[in-house]
Amino acid sequence: MHYRRVGDIPRKRHTVHRDARGRRYAEELVGAEGFSGESSLLYHRSSPSVLLDADSVADCRPALAANHPVAPLHLRTGNLAPGGDVVLGRHLLAGNDDVRICVTAATETSDLYRNAVGDELVFVREGGALFESSFGSLPVAAGDYVVVPSGVTHRWVVEGGGLLAALVLEFSGHVRPPRKYLSPSGQFVEGTPYCERDIRAPDAPLVVDDTAADVLVRSRSGMTRHRYGHHPFDVVGWDGCLYPWALSIHAFEPIVGSLHQPPPVHQTFEAPSAVICSFVPRLFDFHPDAVKVPYHHANVDSDEVLFYAGGDFMSRAGSGIGVGSLTVHPSGFVHGPQPGSFERSLDAQRTDELAVMLDTFRPLMITEAARSLADPDYMRSWVPKDDEAH
Repeated sequence: MHYRRVGDIPRKRHTVHRDARGRRYAEELVGAEGFSGESSLLYHRSSPSVLLDADSVADCRPALAANHPVAPLHLRTGNLAPGGDVVLGRHLLAGNDDVRICVTAATETSDLYRNAVGDELVFVREGGALFESSFGSLPVAAGDYVVVPSGVTHRWVVEGGGLLAALVLEFSGHVRPPRKYLSPSGQFVEGTPYCERDIRAPDAPLVVDDTAADVLVRSRSGMTRHRYGHHPFDVVGWDGCLYPWALSIHAFEPIVGSLHQPPPVHQTFEAPSAVICSFVPRLFDFHPDAVKVPYHHANVDSDEVLFYAGGDFMSRAGSGIGVGSLTVHPSGFVHGPQPGSFERSLDAQRTDELAVMLDTFRPLMITEAARSLADPDYMRSWVPKDDEAH
């Protein structure tokens, strides 16, 4: 990401920085890829390393199993009862070594949390929250993507009676804007569907009272609860190119053509062995003979996940798809529009749908919790009715 500077920092990095009473701030580097990638420097009022205790925390998430026999799945995530928080209350549905796919309908504020495995990408389908971190606070609302870099201590504040319904993607590496959108120096180039002006990040420090604090840490070994002598939200300033940031899906500018454009024009983020795309309202293809609905296609190298967030999913009419639906179309399954979609599209001028797509390049495994949400009739939703068989 591009460089940002927030709060009180010294003129030169790695130099002594003191408060008005002469007390020295503790400098912390938060970085990616060792010391070779993007990083930021944070200035704490107290040492962020005063660890008083560490206890293991049971990780009760369900096991993942192969999607066998290979078949498409439709998960009705809207059937999940609201409750819990964004961290411990998320429901694991599918995953592989690169990404874990979860959903949440949180009604409570989470504990302080740090994911040391990789970045998280949270897409808010409904409701909102205040995202607080050692970098500051960031209000988020329906339609927002939130990128949380690995190692950043944060929490999701859901006010009393509120709701945060979201898709949560836990990666084993880092989430970035697609490299094809960036110049060699990291600037968004012309023609990209979003740019720096669309990105929101904390713009002021979040300094809390200096008290002991517990932080949940997810690592490759499992979950641990660390007890620190000082609250991690004691940062008076920071600068750098690594920080939490938000992008509204409504700021994504669709690329259209006279004929159907392939999914890469909708790409929004890239991650190790995965891409994330945004489907937003857009003009339909305008060639006089254009087939406006997607063509049938086989996922040769990827499993395709679609999370439906809003609008009218015309090409999926008759399949049972609705807001909150999550579909998994695995490699080996040829899929496309539902029967009757072509006819319904003939007079349509634009789409009216909001959805997030995740393509993974290694097979996804599925949890039993996901299968309990599955629509048993989805596999047969492409079978035409008698009047559509032609």
